[in-house]
Parts: sequence; structure tokens; C-alpha cells
Amino acid sequence: RCSDEILQRVTDAYRKFRNTLRYALGNLDGFNPETDTVSYQEMLEIDRWALASFDEAARKVLTGYENYDFQAVYQTLYNLVTVTLSARYFDIIKDRLYIFAPHSLERRSAQTALYEITDKLCRLLAPILVFTADEAFENLPQQKLASVHLAEFPKISGADNSQLLSEWDRVFVIRDEVLKALEEARNLKQIGSSLEAKVKLTADKEMTRFLIPFFEDLRYVFIVSQVEVHEGEAFSVIVQKADGEKCERCWNYSVRVGEFEKYPTVCERCFSALNQIEQTVAA
Repeated sequence: RCSDEILQRVTDAYRKFRNTLRYALGNLDGFNPETDTVSYQEMLEIDRWALASFDEAARKVLTGYENYDFQAVYQTLYNLVTVTLSARYFDIIKDRLYIFAPHSLERRSAQTALYEITDKLCRLLAPILVFTADEAFENLPQQKLASVHLAEFPKISGADNSQLLSEWDRVFVIRDEVLKALEEARNLKQIGSSLEAKVKLTADKEMTRFLIPFFEDLRYVFIVSQVEVHEGEAFSVIVQKADGEKCERCWNYSVRVGEFEKYPTVCERCFSALNQIEQTVAA
């Protein structure tokens, strides 16, 4: 069977794979895996989650290849790039990759995960997306192999990441509810960009305790400027205008914009990043 609709679906799927590889390679500029790689223990938790999620998908893909079940291979890889990577991980780390100082631990942690994911993704795609996988692979930083078709499939770590994956699955369920509330607020013209928002979460005692270790990350996970978590009887999400002024550099809102004489139009996070960049340039 063949039709314009079928061909269009194939085209759209191919673009998803290609754009995922392009995004990763673009954000690996200046990264040297031999000197800039962050150890697994030092990586931010969401970066470890991304690697664990990739590991789970890779396990299914390799089983599919062993069984000549190419439909399972394709579906697993497509879900990986569209949901796990594009809709979740890439969306969340974009701020960190663009805003933090180039050599900061936070940015290098994300790049370490990106490098490992891209390298392994090219290997998994090689049998079914021959030329694109090869082109992406040869553009990885410090690539020594001439072709992805000379490389082996990635090894599965075998680590037990069930708790890590389970906890972040729960965080993403909450994130989906927050994104719905943000979309409603946008439709009602209460906010424009999600960075204009402060999110107030109300949750029961158990969920509040669950969210405490993630609290510092929630604003980045939800892609908003501020988050508050309150204990209550029923779960609810309230979207309000963020406090403070808009940072000229990262577009997040902060009550500390204007506090720094050297850079009066930026927030505390960008002030720190700019100082680190200046020190690196001076050195």
C-alpha cells in the first residue's frame, strides 16, 4: 500500500529523527568527551534519568533486532525521540544548555548525557537509517571511527534504575497537569510565555514530601520562573504572574533583577554565569 498520507507520515517521522540528532550535535559544540565528561555520580539527576530511560529503550531495540522485529525497533526509537527526548528531556535542559556558563558542571552534565545518547542512538539507528546515522556519527566531537557501520551496538549498563525511573515518571505526570494549566492560562491571556508564570501546587502530605527533593528542579521541569508547593487536601495547580522583573538574558522573572550594579538587567543566575564566563576568558 502507498499513498500521500503514508509517505507524509514517513517524512514526518524521518524529520523527527533527523532534528533530534541535529539538536544534540548542535549543543555538543565545544564539548570534548575526553576532558569534559562528568562522572555519573556527579551528573544532575535528570541527566541520569535520561541515560536510564535510553538504556530501557535500547534494551527493547536490541531485542527487536535479534528477533528481526523491525516494527518494534522503529516504534521504540520513534517513541524515544518524540516523547522521552524531544518533549521532555530536550525541552527541560534547553535553558541549562543556553544559560549556564559553558564550562559549568550543570552544562557539562547535560552535554555528557547528550554525547552518550547521541553516540548510542546513531548506532541503534544505523541498520534502518543508514546515511543519516552515519553522517551524525561522524560529526560527534572527537570521533575516531570512520563510520557508524564499523561500530558495535551499544552495551546495556545493567544497572537497576527502577526507582529513578519510577520517581521521574511520577514527576512527569505532575508536569503534564501543570502544562495543561499553563495552556489554559495562555488561552485566557493571563500569561504569554510560560516563563511569565509562577505555579502554585497544592498536594496532599505524601505528595508534598515526595516533591521536596525535586523542589529546586521544578521550575526547570515545568519551564516557569517560580514554583511554590503547599500542603493541602486535594491536588490543584494555580498559575499566576511571576514575581519580579524579566531577566534580559534568560527571560526568567526574578525579584533580584536590578540588584547587581555590574549587570543591572539580569537575574542572580545569569550574573553568576556571566562572571564565570569573564573569568574563563581572562584566564
